[in-house]
Amino acid sequence: MVTTFIPPEFKVKIDEEKCIKCGRCVYQCGWGVYEFTDKPIPDDSKCSACHRCVTFCPAGAISVERNPLAFKESANWSEELRKAVYRQAETGGVLLSGMGNPRPYESVFDHLVLDACQVTNPSIDPLREPMELRTYIGRKPDSVDVEPDGKGGFKLKTELPPNILIETPIIFGGMSYGSVSLNVHKSLAMAAHECGTLMNTGEGGLHKDLYPLSDRIIVQCASGRFGVHDEYLKAGAAVEIKVGQGAKPGIGGHLPGEKINPEVATTRMIPTGTDALSPAPHHDIYSIEDLRQLIYALKETTGYKPVSVKIAAVHNVAAIASGIVRAGADIVYLDGFKGGTGAAPTIIRDHIGLPIEIAIAVVDERLRQEGIRNHASIIAAGSIRSSADLAKAIALGADAVAIGSAALIALGCRVCQKCHTGCCSWGITTQKPELTRRIDPDWGAERIANLVHAWSHELQEILGALGVNAVESLRGSRERLRAIGLDAQTCEILGVKPAGR
Repeated sequence: MVTTFIPPEFKVKIDEEKCIKCGRCVYQCGWGVYEFTDKPIPDDSKCSACHRCVTFCPAGAISVERNPLAFKESANWSEELRKAVYRQAETGGVLLSGMGNPRPYESVFDHLVLDACQVTNPSIDPLREPMELRTYIGRKPDSVDVEPDGKGGFKLKTELPPNILIETPIIFGGMSYGSVSLNVHKSLAMAAHECGTLMNTGEGGLHKDLYPLSDRIIVQCASGRFGVHDEYLKAGAAVEIKVGQGAKPGIGGHLPGEKINPEVATTRMIPTGTDALSPAPHHDIYSIEDLRQLIYALKETTGYKPVSVKIAAVHNVAAIASGIVRAGADIVYLDGFKGGTGAAPTIIRDHIGLPIEIAIAVVDERLRQEGIRNHASIIAAGSIRSSADLAKAIALGADAVAIGSAALIALGCRVCQKCHTGCCSWGITTQKPELTRRIDPDWGAERIANLVHAWSHELQEILGALGVNAVESLRGSRERLRAIGLDAQTCEILGVKPAGR
């Protein structure tokens, strides 16, 4: 019997006239696509179109094309759905995938445009005038008092809650050690130091090599408590309680056992080679009161460093965020349904959750209505793809954004969505030493820092066009946004007027 009804998704073509038979394609491919006898022979069924072989072929002899094999057209049973049924009939298992939601849902960011200044409200030239991107993350007081300093001036009398200064409103979202390689974690941590911002450990603990850089690292405490101990919690600049994730709302984390080598196992404090399955709920959090207990336990443990609570964007996200802030959180981290992941059930990733744009707007509005907006910072994540998305997220109400997939793409990721296999040819989402060494941390940090610097410069250009010289002036300023092609109800929820109004 035929073992599979699923045809290869891609076809590898080798121009035999150009091929110099060096075998580099065999070495470069993490998926085992090539065998070599007297020439490279590809197995199309293993190809993920990661383009590693194409990029490093010295003769330019390799191309990868989508398999032209046609399925009979059906508006109801797409090719994707039929292949899913074939695969589950063969395995009886839940289909896993990595990265973000690939389905063609409408992007709200793509239907929002920013206003600009003309004549009566002149723009500002960011090349010649200072543009302030510094952002303070954490709880702010309701008011401040000053008192004479004895020198003819004044000094601040109000004791300010702990805040974290970041030089740009961009941080790196949680990607755990295990889901990505140690060299990726090092690249992110070094880039965070270079840019004066923050990285997030994800739920996999912190490798011992990164403790010297921990003053720019948010340490995460997730439901599985992987790698969580006293030294780890005290090492970070802040602690994040991960309740939910945009790519998989309502379920726990999953790191396949193939990616748990001895070093990952030691960091996570679990056995080597076993699947790391964190529970869907925290088994000590079943109410806002329970959450408050954990928040203050973490604050007491760390000397009252800021505590963040990460939640997925869901339909009642505004009410949840309000409870989180009232429970004492200093940061609310919102993760939209297009956010990336190392491994998730495809059915969850593609069909559950809300867009981050909606979540930002409704949470910001709810906290303002309740008079507690200053009690916590909002960090937005879930497919922030450019500086335009960054500016629009801030205008909707975010204090800062978190990027994950964009940082991995800067390292060479081709978004092949096979992160869960641990075979990444680019050395990003793998633990195989022959692959992880392809990411040099110094090189990786430089590329990620370049991306952040570029987006920061572009944000300054946007602020100048809007006639403001500080990112704080854009925060929650939805009057500077206009919608094109969004229905009236969505505009109302976003608090954004249609173009022309």
